[in-house]
Amino acid sequence: MKNFTSIHDIPNVEQLVQQAFDFKNNPLSQSEIGKGKTLGMVFFNPSLRTRMSTQKAAQNLGMNIISLNVNDGWQIEFEDEVIMNGNKAEHIKEAAAVISQFVNVLAVRSFPTLIDREKDYADFVLQKFIQHASVPILSLESAILHPLQSLADFLTIKENQKTKHPKVVLTWAPHPKVLPQVVANSFCEWMNFADVDLTITHPKGYELSPDFSKNATIEYNQNKAFKNADFVYAKNWSSFNDYGKILSQDENWKITSEKMALTNNGKFMHCLPVRRNVVVDDSVLDGPNSLVIEQANNRTFATQSVLFDLLKNKKNEL
Repeated sequence: MKNFTSIHDIPNVEQLVQQAFDFKNNPLSQSEIGKGKTLGMVFFNPSLRTRMSTQKAAQNLGMNIISLNVNDGWQIEFEDEVIMNGNKAEHIKEAAAVISQFVNVLAVRSFPTLIDREKDYADFVLQKFIQHASVPILSLESAILHPLQSLADFLTIKENQKTKHPKVVLTWAPHPKVLPQVVANSFCEWMNFADVDLTITHPKGYELSPDFSKNATIEYNQNKAFKNADFVYAKNWSSFNDYGKILSQDENWKITSEKMALTNNGKFMHCLPVRRNVVVDDSVLDGPNSLVIEQANNRTFATQSVLFDLLKNKKNEL
C-alpha cells in the first residue's frame, strides 16, 4: 500500500482488519517499526478524534509527530499556472515537496468547498498532495471520503454483530449547518465490501452519488427502514444533486428511543461530534446500545494498522 485514500488502496482488507484487532489487543507490539520515523499531519479544518487517534497510533508504532494547522502557516495556492499576486504566498508544489523533506508519511485532512461538485469529487486538494509529495499520503478525511472513520466503523460492526449478515441502516438526520457527504459516502463504500444488508434512508432530494449507494436499498420511510435493523448509523449530509444545499431540516428525522425500539435491539452509531437532541436524543446516545465511544476508540487501531502497512511498504522499497 503506497497511499491510503480509500478502501481501494488496500490489497487485503481482511488482513488489515485483523491486524487492527491485533493492535487493539497489543498496541505496542510493533513499536520499533516507526523508530526514527516522523508522521506529518496537515489539517485544513478542526479535528479532535482524528488528530488525537492518529497521533496515538503513530506513537504506538514509535513515530515522532509534527502537526500543522494550515491556518497557522502561509495560505497555499493549488491551481497551476496562476499568477500569485494575491493573498496566497506558497504553492502546493513547493509546500508538499518541502514537507516531504521532514516526514516519512504525510497525513492530510481537507474539506470540500460544497460549491464546485466537479472539483470536490475529483478530490482536488488531496490529489495535489499525492502529486507533489514524495512520501506516502494518508487521508485523514478528504472532500469525498473519510476512510479511517469507515475502517473504524467496520471494526466496530464486526465486534458487535450477533448475526452473520446483519441489517445496517444509514440514516440521514437533521443538522443546522451544511455538511458534506463524506462520512456517508465512505461508510457506504466499506459496507459495500462487508457482508451486510445495507439500507439508506433519507428525505427525497438527499440521494448520495450512485457510485457509493448503488448496492444499497433506498428507503424514504425512516420507520420502515429501522424495522429489524441490527445497526443504525446516523449522519447528516447536504444534497449531492442540488449540490451543497440544505433541502430539509425536518425534526421528525431525529433519532429517538421510540424509533430505536423498531430495530432488532439495534446498536446506535455516529462518527461524532454529534449535536445532542438535534441529531439524536440523549436517551439513545447515553443508552446501553450506543457504540459511539467504541467507534472513537477504534479510530486509533484502524489508523495504526494502516500506518503500519505504509511504513512496512516503504521499508520494503528501500
